[in-house]
Amino acid sequence: MRTWKSPALVAALAAITLITAACGADSQTDEPAAVTPSGPAQSGGDALALVSGTPKSNKAQAGTGDWAYPNGGKEEPAKREKSQKWTSLRATSAGDLDPVVVNGAGFTLYRFDDDDAKPSKSNCAGECAETWPPVIVKPGAKVFVAGVKKAKIGFLKRDDGTLQITIGGWPIYRFSKDSRPGDTKGQGVKDTWYAVMPDGKRAGADQDPEVIELPEGSEPPADPELPADPELPTEPSDAPEQGGDRSVTLFEDADFAESGPSQGISGDGCQNVPTPGVASSLTVQGTLRMWSKKDCKGEVREVDGDVRDLSEIDFDDTVVSVRLA
Repeated sequence: MRTWKSPALVAALAAITLITAACGADSQTDEPAAVTPSGPAQSGGDALALVSGTPKSNKAQAGTGDWAYPNGGKEEPAKREKSQKWTSLRATSAGDLDPVVVNGAGFTLYRFDDDDAKPSKSNCAGECAETWPPVIVKPGAKVFVAGVKKAKIGFLKRDDGTLQITIGGWPIYRFSKDSRPGDTKGQGVKDTWYAVMPDGKRAGADQDPEVIELPEGSEPPADPELPADPELPTEPSDAPEQGGDRSVTLFEDADFAESGPSQGISGDGCQNVPTPGVASSLTVQGTLRMWSKKDCKGEVREVDGDVRDLSEIDFDDTVVSVRLA
């Protein structure tokens, strides 16, 4: 047997992947943004509110949402109602995996290869869901987002009627055997469970193109013809609509870490940072310009969306003033 990879076929598969991601995503609006299901159609009352930043920077109530399980473990019926009030999706690193998505308590989130992404469907229930608790929220719940594109986030209605969060169309879960923030004990379990990346792909796993096996001595088939100008859906923009309220959250530590202080800034025009020169990461919806001196003067940087580590653009502990462009 010999292996042959058709360039055109690989391109076609890539195009199909783009269509899947775009169709499973929802465009963003002013905060809080309403999210419609990434799976089967649901009623508008099931929409979720996406909010930039972390639970701490948004002053989430203690003991609720992801904080209901500060030590991980299995879901507990007594905590179920409080735990479904909100969840957090934050891009960071965990162990040797970078990037991965963690929840508000810092626990790694996973995806299951036996699930479906288009349409979104979970195939983990019963004992499986006890070992791998689905990330469940109530209708209208808040999802705090840092480092994950809001267009990638959706939800599906499980067979029991609950709402499960999806990233890139893939349902997401915790692993009950992860006992500390940053644990990745579920990575690679049964070759079907992997930590989820901010785009919904498997962390630490090869994403190889499809390989076609041909009998020895046979000729490869002609490349399939692709449309000269395929009409692919455009990835929804992360930029908010004009005229909406916008804000930026500045974190003193990298990776949007809540171990250190954070500060929020909103409003039109140039804004001087209340505590200048300490930011190491930030979350923002759309474009932000920032300066090294007061009144939007000095050295300047422009970013589009969240920045996990400002040192990567040589602006760590430098932000003194900002303008929400």
